Amino acid sequence: MGKEKKKFKSGIATSFITRASAVKRLQLNLVNFRRLCILKGIYPVEPKSIRKAGKGQRLHRTYFRFKDIQFLAHEPIVEKFRDHRVFVRKVRKAKAKKEWATVNRLCRNEPKYRLDHIVKERYPTFVDALRDLEDPLTLCSLFSTFRKNAKVKSEVLPLCRRLIVEFMNYVIASRSLRKVFLSIKGIYFQVEIEGQMLTWIIPYNFGYQVPGDVDLKIMSTFTEFYTTLVGFVNFKLYTSLNLHYPPKLSMASQSTKSEAEQDEVDDAVDDLIGSFAHDLVKVNQGSSITGEDEEDNEQDDDQQEVLIAGGTVDEETVKKAREERDDMKRFKKLFEGCKFFLSREVPREAITFVIRCFGGQVSWDKTMFVGAPYEMSDETITHQIVDRPQQDKQYLSRYYIQPQWVFDCVNAHRLLPLEDYFPGVPLPPHLSPFVEDKEGSYLPPERMAMQEGNQKTESDDEEVGEEEEEEIIGESENEEDLEEGLSSDDDEEEEEDETSIGDAEKKRLKQLSKLAQKQTMNLSVAEGEVEKVNPTWDAEKLARQERRLQEMMIPKKRKRLYDRLMKKKKEQAKEVRKLKEKRLKYDEEQKVNKKKKKVTAM
Repeated sequence: MGKEKKKFKSGIATSFITRASAVKRLQLNLVNFRRLCILKGIYPVEPKSIRKAGKGQRLHRTYFRFKDIQFLAHEPIVEKFRDHRVFVRKVRKAKAKKEWATVNRLCRNEPKYRLDHIVKERYPTFVDALRDLEDPLTLCSLFSTFRKNAKVKSEVLPLCRRLIVEFMNYVIASRSLRKVFLSIKGIYFQVEIEGQMLTWIIPYNFGYQVPGDVDLKIMSTFTEFYTTLVGFVNFKLYTSLNLHYPPKLSMASQSTKSEAEQDEVDDAVDDLIGSFAHDLVKVNQGSSITGEDEEDNEQDDDQQEVLIAGGTVDEETVKKAREERDDMKRFKKLFEGCKFFLSREVPREAITFVIRCFGGQVSWDKTMFVGAPYEMSDETITHQIVDRPQQDKQYLSRYYIQPQWVFDCVNAHRLLPLEDYFPGVPLPPHLSPFVEDKEGSYLPPERMAMQEGNQKTESDDEEVGEEEEEEIIGESENEEDLEEGLSSDDDEEEEEDETSIGDAEKKRLKQLSKLAQKQTMNLSVAEGEVEKVNPTWDAEKLARQERRLQEMMIPKKRKRLYDRLMKKKKEQAKEVRKLKEKRLKYDEEQKVNKKKKKVTAM
């Protein structure tokens, strides 16, 4: 006989371990265990059978996989956590004995750890790090707006601010911004980097208090790992564009100064980099970024298209790829040639970032922030962004618009009319570019008008191209006609005799046809009534009948699923109908209010 199998010695009971036993196994306290799990990316799981995982007990506990805990046991940071616990104990004893020399010596030798190996372990390739960059950017943006707090280290807040500014400067240099949306939570930005779409939120700069039910210590542990990850990614992105890292400005002077003066200069350079109004410097070059890289990329794209055309790919796909590339080039130069000035009440950082991503020039009042490239009195300014209905001094050489125009132009991929965004004018609704239009879903009139406007611009471009081709063809045809006219003058005399004979025969045939018509009898026919048939109604009727027959042939197993799908479609259609009715009521109310205002104004 074989050995008797004991209960809970194999299977689910040995695959999972409770949190208390895991902490005891690693010889850590709960705080360090939680921090270690966050850094290594290990999270609790829920077993299928709680009774088997709990070895017969049905208590709801926090479970981890046993393999994950074995994996954590070999992490070198565990030893650092243990050393830090001993360090805290020694410092506490020295302070109790008032041995300040010992306290200073211990603080100088405080055990520290690095997270570089964990970043390389969790993200073996650069694309993996890019895919997981949305949460780090959002959390670093949030921490960069915090004030100094006892629960967060003072070094973390400026570090988060520096990393976010570096990433945004890269987006400006590469012009990889695609979508923007202003929401209640903050400003959503979406960029495209190496084929990966990244979306993150930047909160508004409002004064607020941290809620008491949020554990900032856990969030600071996430931030500790995310800052290391974003630093790695920024370095890789800057080197891909041949830029200095940390970033440098073309206007920054390099001179020999004392340490105090050099620190002041470094702080000023950091402020200028954070202004987003100046270009960055390339490696081994003193000039800022130019269009040479774009030309090189265009040549590479042309070579790729030639290779594709030589292969098995159709010409239509190549044409579509070229059109998309041309549209993207046009989109990246959306604000080129435009010169903006921001008033004091406008949020400077977000608008400057968006305008600079599309080739525009921006400036602001010197009292707002350092690094303003030009003053308000500059006559070459084309647009001034204001958020007040009245201005003290106005210039006739520029347009005064509200900030929403910049964001709506980016989402529409074209420069929108300025009349709807003048100061004091009610703004059109700010539609989200992240909403995908599905069949049967509700489309607001503004979104439909935007889509029609985009189609009109595309059709206008096509018509312009066709007109140019027709002009070229017409000129060539005129030249051919002139050449043929010179050669045909000699043959006209011979053709005149032939045309005279042909005219006489035609007259004779006409006379014979008239005589035949007179001889025919005059017949009369009564008009009948024609039944009116609507082909669309008949087609819909046939389609309904065919659908009913198809529904009758569905087996019972799949009939329930089909009924659920049809019910969902009906509910969606009902919601769309309700939204349309609400919109009609709203439009009618607006018309009535406008009439009342006109009457009161009279």
